Amino acid sequence: MKVYKIGLIGLGKMGRSYLKHLAGNPKYEVVTVCDVNPESLALASSMLPGVTTSHRPDDIFLDPEIEVVGIFTYADTRPDLIRQAIAARKHIIAEKPLGMSIQEEEKLLEEIEQSGLMVAVNLFNRSAWYHREIQDFIRSGEIGQLSVIRISHQTPGDMPTESQLLEVEGAPFHTCGMHYIDVARWYAGSEINRWDAQGVRTWGWKEPWWVHVHGSFHNGIVFDITQGFTYGQMAQTKTNNSGIELLGTLGLVRMSHDFTNATVEYFGVNRTDRKVGPYGGKNIDVLCSEFAQSLDTKENVGFPTPRDSVIASRLSWDMLEYATGHAPVVGSPDEMERILAHKKRKQ
Repeated sequence: MKVYKIGLIGLGKMGRSYLKHLAGNPKYEVVTVCDVNPESLALASSMLPGVTTSHRPDDIFLDPEIEVVGIFTYADTRPDLIRQAIAARKHIIAEKPLGMSIQEEEKLLEEIEQSGLMVAVNLFNRSAWYHREIQDFIRSGEIGQLSVIRISHQTPGDMPTESQLLEVEGAPFHTCGMHYIDVARWYAGSEINRWDAQGVRTWGWKEPWWVHVHGSFHNGIVFDITQGFTYGQMAQTKTNNSGIELLGTLGLVRMSHDFTNATVEYFGVNRTDRKVGPYGGKNIDVLCSEFAQSLDTKENVGFPTPRDSVIASRLSWDMLEYATGHAPVVGSPDEMERILAHKKRKQ
């Protein structure tokens, strides 16, 4: 069995998750991990005794035995690291978005596609068991022709000023919402033809923390996406509204999740069913396994591509910008400070 030697750059929350899954995957050998934070390197050593630790990415790029690089830093450093990996002729697994601006991402996409290397971007929904099973159900003809895609991802997520990730990679509808634009494109099998967007500048913040978009694809399928980190920020009991509903000309299928379990309900012509299974989080295990399989076969067996990521990023930036320009202000900065103080007390 071919085993791929891999080096990881960036050991934040996502990088540590990758390290955990890769350490348990027989198709990979984690050779070197890199981070500027000594505490992160120490944690990596405790998670995987014997792994080489470094604060220099060159220790990965210059190692001829390393075939794959995992790039899990924030978007402000990803472009340079991806270019170094391409120059070193190493395959890449990366988080999204690929860069800080769409202009930077599109330039980088051209370089990636010209390289001939395998590059996967973690659009995690494409690796989820429930989305794959739903797509099989649709392909079986049980709901007729897919006509409407409705997606909601509303949670009491990070507040403005609370997350370094949001400061670097954009407001929620970009850094999070681009996942759901990608999901809609994936189900539709088409590109978006027209759209409109509405946002709300909750608590008087400069950008909308809640955005709704709707429109249609070139093949006639209609969609709407609602995404926000405003879903009961100070509610006594935390809840969320996350899932997808797919309406066909003959039937429908819908999924909801609570970040622990996912529930899929099938209402087909010949089948009515309900299935509950683990939510799966970011599905890193599936992504890494399919990437190794793709390296084995020298063709993409199903992992999400840089082009998928850049298209979703471009659309989410455009929709967020439009929504920002037309967003009414609801609430006050005082409320935001109250929520931030409340969350800090709960830590």
